[in-house]
Amino acid sequence: MNNTKWNEIRLAMISMKSPPLWKITYINGYETAVDGEWFYHFSEGGYLDIHYLDVITNSVEQHALVGAILRIIHLPGMETETGYRIFGYADSFGNVNYL
Repeated sequence: MNNTKWNEIRLAMISMKSPPLWKITYINGYETAVDGEWFYHFSEGGYLDIHYLDVITNSVEQHALVGAILRIIHLPGMETETGYRIFGYADSFGNVNYL
């Protein structure tokens, strides 16, 4: 995914009244701690090596709203039990669905 799409996610989450939590897994396997600060923390270090982003929702209403936002942005990802997973990179063997 490119920087424009990552920034679209960041700006959309900032604009929410109650933004969801997030966690990033990088290509090298490093996982960040769960965080809720989208303005500075999310963009720290850039987006180049993000394998995937887990967006963690905490209510049915928030889950529905985040899902609607992610579908508008049209991102490669999937719905999970705890929210959504957005892919920065996908392997060449799998099918990638878009939200």
